[in-house]
Amino acid sequence: MHAHPVLHLTWRSVVAVVGSSVLIAGIIMCVAPGPGIGGILMGLVILSTEFSWARGLLRRARVWARRGRDKAIEADQKRRAKRALRKKARRS
Repeated sequence: MHAHPVLHLTWRSVVAVVGSSVLIAGIIMCVAPGPGIGGILMGLVILSTEFSWARGLLRRARVWARRGRDKAIEADQKRRAKRALRKKARRS
């Protein structure tokens, strides 16, 4: 498909339309009920198969997600430590 210019252009157009539709649906779902972040990421994944700018955004999104995960784990550990101290203080 990539060797034939017309098919390549058609394929890129289809990927652009489908990826953009999913991306826009994800953005709408951020304010409406639904998995907004998942839709945005899925749209970027679809677009990144053909467009390098989408690959860059997807890399940044992965870094952002990892940082968020790490902060959530850290906050959970702090919360558990505080809870353990409270239990220990009640027993004394």
